[in-house]
Amino acid sequence: MRRYTTTGPLSLIGAALAPLVLSAVLLPLRGHLANTNVALLLVVAIVAVAASGHRLAGAVAALSAAVWFDFFFTRPYEQFAISRSSDIVTAALLLAVGLIASQLAAKARKFEVVAITDAGYLTRIHETAARARSANSAPVVVEYVRAQLVDLLQLRGCRFEFGSLLGHPPRLEGDGSIVVGRKVWDTDVLGMPAEEVELRVYGNGRYVGRFLLDPVPGSMPSRQTLVVAVTLADQAGAAIGSLSRTTAAA
Repeated sequence: MRRYTTTGPLSLIGAALAPLVLSAVLLPLRGHLANTNVALLLVVAIVAVAASGHRLAGAVAALSAAVWFDFFFTRPYEQFAISRSSDIVTAALLLAVGLIASQLAAKARKFEVVAITDAGYLTRIHETAARARSANSAPVVVEYVRAQLVDLLQLRGCRFEFGSLLGHPPRLEGDGSIVVGRKVWDTDVLGMPAEEVELRVYGNGRYVGRFLLDPVPGSMPSRQTLVVAVTLADQAGAAIGSLSRTTAAA
């Protein structure tokens, strides 16, 4: 049900090394394999990296492929220089095609995951709503939703605070975006923040508390996953509001 990639150093190092490793494999064939064929094989490596759905890694792989193509397969060899105009065109096309292919592969992967996860997300939301309706106390609802959030977002931890707001941690908004200060945090590039993220909960139109999410730094839940997390928190808020009305009436 989840799509997670990271923008940490290891994933970017791997993206940079993949074209280098392939270039090393192809190097013994340098005098027998046309440079255009080498470029096509490097594009395959770029697409393989981008197929994870990680656009930045795909871009890094495309740049790495162009650099090592220049270094190993264009004259003068083992220098970052190109003497033949045809090789200049091939290197430029390799970079351009690699960047485009990486973006298309990442988008295709994203659409595939969205199609797979929709039913699972709906099931999770339905089960949470049913549990919230049947619960007889606010702490029971909060604990159930807290566990769901940890599982959904693969958090290191999560806690709930009733009452007033303290501090100014990053905030998860209703549209799935994360705001740090007054700026939107780009989770597609930067991953989750390295500090607790606030998810506010409202019941009967009033603020009742907040979940404080402790994400794995660099993890990249999709925007859809973050929207589902907000929906689960809304279920908790609705249940808390309903229980509050019942208690007040009694």
